[in-house]
Amino acid sequence: MSPAYVPIRPTTTRRLPVRGLQLHLQTWGSADQATAERPTLVLVHGWMDVGASFQFLVDALAGLEGPVRHIIAPDWRGFGLSDNSGADSYWFPDYLGDLDALLDAVSPGQPVDLLGHSMGGNVVMSYAGVRPGRIRRLINLEGFGLPAAPPEDAPKRMAKWLDELKQPASLRHYASLADVVDRLVANNPRLPRDKAAWLAPHWARQAADGRWHILGDAAHKRTNPVPYRVDEVLATWRAITAPLLWVEGGETRMADWWAGRFSRPEFGQRLGAVARVQEALIPQAGHMLHHERPLELAQLVANFLA
Repeated sequence: MSPAYVPIRPTTTRRLPVRGLQLHLQTWGSADQATAERPTLVLVHGWMDVGASFQFLVDALAGLEGPVRHIIAPDWRGFGLSDNSGADSYWFPDYLGDLDALLDAVSPGQPVDLLGHSMGGNVVMSYAGVRPGRIRRLINLEGFGLPAAPPEDAPKRMAKWLDELKQPASLRHYASLADVVDRLVANNPRLPRDKAAWLAPHWARQAADGRWHILGDAAHKRTNPVPYRVDEVLATWRAITAPLLWVEGGETRMADWWAGRFSRPEFGQRLGAVARVQEALIPQAGHMLHHERPLELAQLVANFLA
């Protein structure tokens, strides 16, 4: 197997009780580094990812600024080393509830800088509108949201969820850690192999059967029976008061994900609901831009947070 990436800024881990679950946190630095001008920076990952995924961005920030920031990256419930919900489905409002409790624990009474990627980007946008006073600066990395769900699709969507509940959900597992590395590179050919080798043991664990299992609850694969209501989402976005940095990769082809049901121009119209937006594009980066171009992303983040 290829040599693994060597982190620059060391991390510590801890478990935090949140709403009846134990969430796993990656932490860089200490709480006494947080100030009003440089508050705790909270990084939240996307679907089928983990908090450790931000190590490359944290290292790039340290290279630009020094190790001056207190940074925290949780594993969402049902991902990484955090507890599973114990239920047969996951609900979007629970991520906001977990984030609210997490911020109360790690930054009580003080605003934070908040960054989210993909699914995490969607979470932080909603949270920043619901709790505007908790956020000093907001960063969304390709959290585009979802296509509008026509009301007439609701019965079919609910029926699909009911059918899926009758079947056990599962995720693929792998014979070796090298196979996990291969899977990560296959998922994203832009991911350097040394970074894939470092990510692999954070993304999967060897189980008693000797195989490597993805650290994610298979229940996440089930259809969400709740339609995506764009009007409600935009009402929340209009309540955001923090300045927003929106970052996307120049190689992302968002329209391909949704077979024409949701276009980049339509998302641009939605983004107009936020009062103060700075948009940035990183060329030669795709959706996992914090893996592919961490230095370019760190430069944008450092300038915005300053």
